Amino acid sequence: MMKWLVVLAALVAFAECLHKMPLIKGKSARQTLKEKGLWEEYRKTHPYNPAAKFYSSGTESMTNDADLSYYGTISIGTPPQSFSVIFDTGSSNLWVPSVYCNSTACENHNQFNPSQSSTFQWGNQSLSIQYGTGSMTGFLGSDTVEVGGISVANQVFGLSQTEASFMTYMQADGILGLAFQSIASDNVVPVFNTMITEGLVSEPIFSVYLSGNSEQGSEVVFGGTDSTHYTGTITWIPLSSATYWQINMDSVTINGQTVACSGGCQAIIDTGTSLIVGPTTDINNLNSWVGASTDQSGDAIVNCQNIPSMPDVTFTLNGNAFTVPASAYVSQSSSSCTTGFGQGGTMQLWILGDVFIREYYAVFNAQTQNIGLAKSA
Repeated sequence: MMKWLVVLAALVAFAECLHKMPLIKGKSARQTLKEKGLWEEYRKTHPYNPAAKFYSSGTESMTNDADLSYYGTISIGTPPQSFSVIFDTGSSNLWVPSVYCNSTACENHNQFNPSQSSTFQWGNQSLSIQYGTGSMTGFLGSDTVEVGGISVANQVFGLSQTEASFMTYMQADGILGLAFQSIASDNVVPVFNTMITEGLVSEPIFSVYLSGNSEQGSEVVFGGTDSTHYTGTITWIPLSSATYWQINMDSVTINGQTVACSGGCQAIIDTGTSLIVGPTTDINNLNSWVGASTDQSGDAIVNCQNIPSMPDVTFTLNGNAFTVPASAYVSQSSSSCTTGFGQGGTMQLWILGDVFIREYYAVFNAQTQNIGLAKSA
């Protein structure tokens, strides 16, 4: 009996090491703009350029991803001020709107007020993050940041002073970057790095589960994995570059035929991009293989009735095959069905975004510089 109590106590202690950050699947900017009748006009003036944030020039870029919909709530300051943020494995800075911002995007979002926090300290640097459709500028400061029950003291973060107009239509207030310090604007130490160095997580890993259509259930777990979110074993893939969470992709195939990434390419596992994005010629080929036709605004349209007969697409990563069925790569709205394969310029860099991560639970190990993937439960 005593032995079992010891085991039970150990299990309870172990369970307490996992810090879970629930994510809400909210309304995307595209949905909001469509409801207001502004979508068609908006997409012409703000072309979708998801690769913008990967043209590294010392500043870290974001883009107008109108389909992002997963947000979590963090707090900053003493007493805590709450913000919803996108947990973005494709960038490295944390920033939120501030009371010093007069852009339209700040007016309808929560704003951080430094004068109301007893633990806030100003930094001596300005911050500028380039977007595909404008930029965010602001200042650096430091304060206590609370994420999923973990309290991170003296975390440096950005307070926005101006924000690009597309942020107005996003539900999230700001962004929490989970990539490496090497690509952080102003070389700021990212939140997760601070958690590791301060010993606030039991293991230097975090994992991401994105639920399908339901609003609830998605989460980021800091310090470990949650085995209820995946089936089978985790396949580990070494990073090819510890900047983004970047890995080698061997090919993209349909029924054994290579349809894209011929001869190999680079891929990034990116929670901050909603689609699977690749070079224009590859994506056009992939879309035609699955039977999609591209409309004048660049959406790859399919007949909703064809989904059951559409082929699986297999992404081979470092010798391991990860298959995504049509039910996962086609998104259905009230009016039409579109594929989740988007064009991202000409660079040989693929972005495996939320369409991929919904199928495969993703584990990010900062110490061994590996990504683990397992079939989502």
